[in-house]
Amino acid sequence: MGDPVKHDMTETSGELGKTIAAKEERRISARKERDHSLLFGLSIFGIVGWSVVIPTLVGIALGIWLDGRWPSRFSWTLMLLFGGLILGCLNAWYWVSHVSKNE
Repeated sequence: MGDPVKHDMTETSGELGKTIAAKEERRISARKERDHSLLFGLSIFGIVGWSVVIPTLVGIALGIWLDGRWPSRFSWTLMLLFGGLILGCLNAWYWVSHVSKNE
């Protein structure tokens, strides 16, 4: 029969080897994805930024035009600025949720 202490050491060294191998695999994959994640983060930042800015600017431009054509008690520019901002935020939320599902 074998020595129980020696048997326990073999099991421990096998588990240690598996743990080290798993950590090494994670380190290697993280190193490969580091560059991707930086570019990915910048692209998401750009998508979110432009998704909010463009509808807001379109709302402001349309509001200024409507204020010049049909002046009223309420500011078309202010109302359409908020409308464009809300639309842009919803658009950005859609893109971020879409991209995060694909990752």
